[in-house]
Amino acid sequence: MEIFSEYRGQIFEAFWTTIQLTVFSAIGALILGTVLAAMRMAPVPMLNWLGTTYVNIVRNTPLTLIILFCSFGLAQTLGITLVDSTSATSIEDSNFRLAVLGLTVYTASFVCETVRSGVNTVPLGQAEAARSLGFTFSQNLRIILLPQAFRSVLIPLGSVLIALTKNTTIASAIGVAEAALLMKGMIENTAALVAVGTIFALGFVILTLPLGLLFGWLGKRMAVAR
Repeated sequence: MEIFSEYRGQIFEAFWTTIQLTVFSAIGALILGTVLAAMRMAPVPMLNWLGTTYVNIVRNTPLTLIILFCSFGLAQTLGITLVDSTSATSIEDSNFRLAVLGLTVYTASFVCETVRSGVNTVPLGQAEAARSLGFTFSQNLRIILLPQAFRSVLIPLGSVLIALTKNTTIASAIGVAEAALLMKGMIENTAALVAVGTIFALGFVILTLPLGLLFGWLGKRMAVAR
């Protein structure tokens, strides 16, 4: 408790950064993942190939490598920092936004496969009926397939977002001041491995457990009757 009292402000600030990383990355991943799922199901072979290639490459690439590429490849080599270089907090802001980009790119591949599996649960006759009524592919996807797909995969999507919350710890590799980076510093300063580890383990349980319960409840409540 003494360690928690001493570092309480820094702990709350670090977990707030973790929450921000999770929220921004989740929004980006849901949008990009849905677009990728649409590409993988598109009747255009090139779009289908691009979506499949993206998912296969990104899913089999370590997240650490993606985060480091965003930092060293985009920021340091190509000069893409996503911030105003004259800002007093440009380095911290750049690291944060590049971490969000890396987490979004990585998580989107899993969202894509989750959404696509949900679309596959929709009876084929519904899509065929929509086409017979003159719906285009995009209308069929937007009005018929995706609404039912999201309702059927709420629980798996919750698992993806929980994994994203835990994956934010990788952002410490490029200096983002989130929970894992503070934990490392606290262990080095206090040598209280068990106490510090327990504090941060409880912190992540507090973040992820309600999320799992929420998506479990939503999944049961919004389930599509077959």
